[in-house]
Order: sequence, then C-alpha cells, then structure tokens
Amino acid sequence: MLQFLVLALSLTTAASAAALEARASRTSPPAGCLAVGSSATYKTVQSAVNALSTSSTTAQCIFIYKGTYKEQVYIPQLKSALTLYGETPDTSSFTANTVTITQSKSQDDSSNNDLTATLRAHTTNLRVYNLNLVNTRGKGSQALAVSAQNDRQGYYACQFRGFQDTVLANEGAQVYAKSYIEGATDFIFGQRGRAWFDGADIRVLAASVGYVTASGRDSASSSSYYVIHKSAISAKSGDSVPGGAYYLGRPWRNYARVVVQQTSLSGVINGAGWKIWNDGDPRTDGVEFGEYGNTGDGSKGTRASFSKKLSAAVSISTVLGSDYKDWVDTSYLS
Repeated sequence: MLQFLVLALSLTTAASAAALEARASRTSPPAGCLAVGSSATYKTVQSAVNALSTSSTTAQCIFIYKGTYKEQVYIPQLKSALTLYGETPDTSSFTANTVTITQSKSQDDSSNNDLTATLRAHTTNLRVYNLNLVNTRGKGSQALAVSAQNDRQGYYACQFRGFQDTVLANEGAQVYAKSYIEGATDFIFGQRGRAWFDGADIRVLAASVGYVTASGRDSASSSSYYVIHKSAISAKSGDSVPGGAYYLGRPWRNYARVVVQQTSLSGVINGAGWKIWNDGDPRTDGVEFGEYGNTGDGSKGTRASFSKKLSAAVSISTVLGSDYKDWVDTSYLS
C-alpha cells in the first residue's frame, strides 16, 4: 500500500510539473525545431514549412520568433505530426502573443475561400500555439484568417482576426482552445468539420447585423458539429455594437448543427438567438440549433422556433470522438 501511495504521489507531482511547464514562457526553439526570424535560419514561415520533410513520420516543429510576418502560409499534407510555436512570455494566454502572421487576400482576388486564408492548414495532426492569424481585408468580401482543412488540428491560445468568414473549420475534428476569434459575418463556418471551441473569447465588430456561425452541414447523416463551450461573446473593445445586432448563427445549409453552451452572451446577441439564411430562402428544414446553460443579457428572449433549449450539455467526445485525448492538448481545456 505504501509503495502504491508513493507511486501515486510521484505521478501527481509529475502531472503538476507538466501542467506548470505548459504555462511557462516560450522564448527559444524547442529541441529539433526549425527557427523563423530575422536572425534565424528561415526568414519567413513559408520557407520553414517548405523545408519540412514530406516523407518522414517523425514529428516535426517550427518555432517563430516575435515579429510581424506579412505572408500567406500553406501547409500541405505531411506524413508526420507538426507543431507551430509562437514566441511568448506566457503560453497560457493569447493576450501575450508576440507573433503575428498577416495578409489581405479575399474573394475579390481569389477563386475560393481557402485561397484567401492567412494560414491554409491542410495537414493532419497539427498543433498551433500562440500565433495571431490576421486577415486585414475588412468588410465587403470573404477573407479568412485560417482555413482548417484536415483532421486532428488543435489551436491553442491563438488569435484569429478578420471580418467575414474568419475561421473556416471545414474538415475533420478540430479544437480551438483559450483563443480569441473576431469577426462580423458568418465568421465561424464550414461544411464537414467537427469543431470544439473551448474557453474562447469571441468578439463581434461594429455592424448593423451579424452572425457568429454559419454551418454548412448538408445532410442528416453528416457528422459535422460546431460547439461553443464555456466561452464569451461580446463586442470588440472600442467597437460600438447595437444591442441585439448579432445572431448566434444562421444555416448555410439546411442541416446546420451548432450548439452554444455554458457561455456568457452579452446584449449584442438578439433575443431570437438564431436567424434564417435569407428572406425567401430560410434553410431551416433540418437545422439543429441548441443552447444550454448560457448566461448574460444575450441569453434572454424568445428564441427562434427552429432552435431548442437542451436538457444537458453536449460532451466533447460527442463532437471530437472518444479518442480526443490522443491528440488534443487537454491542459488548455476548461
């Protein structure tokens, strides 16, 4: 029994140490990482991505020194896992991030959504820490900060800034934890993705009307699911947003599925909560819009008839699968 207690204490101590380490600063490249920066081997993030092995199955990583990188980054499918690290004095929070990747492509000059994204993430088993991903196009056209196009992608303590279509969570299981997401029109969207937004700070921009989500789930058999969990939705600091100007979502396709749960909703959220796609084209035939345990002025009101109040929260395993702990950095979950 004594040996068991000693072993248990050792494991607990080790786990606590690991958690503390995960919340420390990160100011130099972890062992084996390619380094990006003005005094590093690689001057752009894309040049470091291009130097990665596309055939090795050994995990790879890239460390990015503080600075603003004006570029679009495309990560193709790799055979290995990949981690991107941004330099930061505090890995636990997006507020201390020192690395920004920014550009301004939009569908004014690109043929599809993916091609507008600041980060085009097409590989599986991707982890991204402490990066600010920004699309500065602004109002008037689809312009993505991230295009997440594959399975088992995790974004931790990141910032995503845009106006329309900021975050495209399009394919596979994905997690966005302790991150900042900003936009106005359909700025969390996708078609086949299963995305879990945990502890997110979601900020809406000055607009007369806006929509946080736009799910493109197109059939009752589709596994696509978007859940906003233990987060907060409010106006961006400094932006004047009329009360009730925003909706939690509208259906891009007829079987849209979105749940907002245990989340603080400020008065920017309309009392109806949810909206049809457009007048004359409601797309609500098979929608699954739900809420559970939300708080704040935006949680009040008579909700749209095609939405539901749930009797229990949706579990993370329902969205990401029972094996989510195999690839999610759970130290960032609420």
